[in-house]
Order: sequence, then structure tokens, then C-alpha cells
Amino acid sequence: MKIATDWKDYKIIATGNGEKLEKWGNVCLLRPDPQVIWKAKFDFSSYPALSARYLPEGKLGEKWELIKNVPETFRVSRKNLTFNLKLMKGFKHTGLFPEQAVNWDMMIGLIKNAKRPINVLNLFAYTGGATMACASAGASVCHVDAATSMVQRAKENMKSSSMEDRPVRYIIDDCVKFVKREINRGRKYDAIIMDPPSFGRGPSGELWKIESNLDDLIALTKGVLSDDPLFYLINSYTTGLQPGVIANLIDLNFKENKHETDAYEVGLPTQEGIPLPCGCSGLAIFKN
Repeated sequence: MKIATDWKDYKIIATGNGEKLEKWGNVCLLRPDPQVIWKAKFDFSSYPALSARYLPEGKLGEKWELIKNVPETFRVSRKNLTFNLKLMKGFKHTGLFPEQAVNWDMMIGLIKNAKRPINVLNLFAYTGGATMACASAGASVCHVDAATSMVQRAKENMKSSSMEDRPVRYIIDDCVKFVKREINRGRKYDAIIMDPPSFGRGPSGELWKIESNLDDLIALTKGVLSDDPLFYLINSYTTGLQPGVIANLIDLNFKENKHETDAYEVGLPTQEGIPLPCGCSGLAIFKN
């Protein structure tokens, strides 16, 4: 497991009973986590600094229970990247997955060491953590997400990180349809990143299921990969999808390309002294 470190504005205080108690700057949140199947050492809901708790069930459906005043927007930073966070209505998320810092550091290193212009395609790009990391390393980025609100948040994060003038192209579109159009246009990218959902539906009712569609998507994106590619990264939060599965998908799809594959769990440190598993990633580093 690769652990995301160097966070000063974020920490996990405790885990247990299907929840994690965490601190985002001055905001303390209690959120569900399906990986946490062990017992809690104390009653998290009585933690004195608790600001809000996400309730996954109830008469009014999933919602945030505010215990203290929480700003509409609050910020955390890591190194030179600053993120604007919100309690998302109807979702347990804040707009940031801090464990992805593992991949940000890796991508920054690869782009800087390439010593040439790198053009990155970031699919299912969410609020832009990977986009920001790649742009900070000097890459040009095409940021694609189907949700207008998430793309707007990505722009806000870039501005807060003083990178609003970096070469980033923001696209609001279905990722599969966009890739097909890019193939027709003949556009190529030196690096591809994707963080697909486990399940979803497109704007026209298209059904996405990662177990059924991921292999086809990888095969499709090969059509926009340049002749001198740098890396290909897949991230997944799908419970039960092991790193070895992603490694196999990469190796089978890129068997004609010289590459090294690294597949791994990503996780976060906790003040309890144990790492919290947070999904997995698969990385192909191309050797040309």
C-alpha cells in the first residue's frame, strides 16, 4: 500500500464502526467508510470538536447533520495546491480525495523528468486534483467531466492555487463520447488519467458499470495515446476490484507497448497508527 503523506491541513483522527473521524483544516467531519469494519474505540459522535456528521440513512434520505457552524466553502492545502471544499448535498464527499496525493507526486515526478512538453488527458476529472498536479509540473491538461459543478470547482481550485493561467482545457462532456470525438479529430495525448465511477448513467441514460465497461474504455483511449507516451493511470474506488485486476487490464491492453506496470492500494495514515485503505490504482510507465 502506498500512503499519502505530507498533509498538514488534513488528518484522520480515528476509525471504527463503519466511520472515520477526520479533520479538514478547522472543520472536523464524521463520514461513513465501507472499508472500516472494525470496532470504534470511543463514541465519535461525542467528539468535542465535531463540526458535522454525514447520515447515510434517515426519513429525509442521506444528509449532513450540522453540529457546529461549517463555512459554505473551506480550504485545505498540500504543498503548492489549494482545494476549495464543500459539504456536498446528498453525498458524503467534500470535493477532495486526499489519498490521491500518492498519484499526484508520482505524476509530477514523471512529467518533470520527461524534460519535454507533455499533454495530459484527465477523464472523470472531478474537481481537478490530478489536473492541478500535472499543470503544476508544466504539463498541458485536457480536463473532462460530465458534471458542470465539478468542472467549475476545478477552475476555482486552479485559481486558488495561482494556476488559472496554466494551459488547461476544461470540457463538460461524457468521457466516452469525448474520446471518440478526439479520435476522429486526430488529437493525441502523452499521458492519460482516469478515475471512473463504479456505476453511473450518462446524460442520455447510458449505463456505465466498471466491471463491464472498463476494458472497453481502456481499449478506446489507446486511440488518443501519442506515439511517444509517458504514462497511463487508472484509479478505482470500487470495492472488491483488486490492484491485480487493474494490472491485468493494463498489461493486456498495452502488450504491444514497452512498459512497466505498478498496481497498488492507496491509503491514508491515521492517528491510531494504522493505514486506512482507500481504493487502488494501476500505472503503466512507457519505455520508448
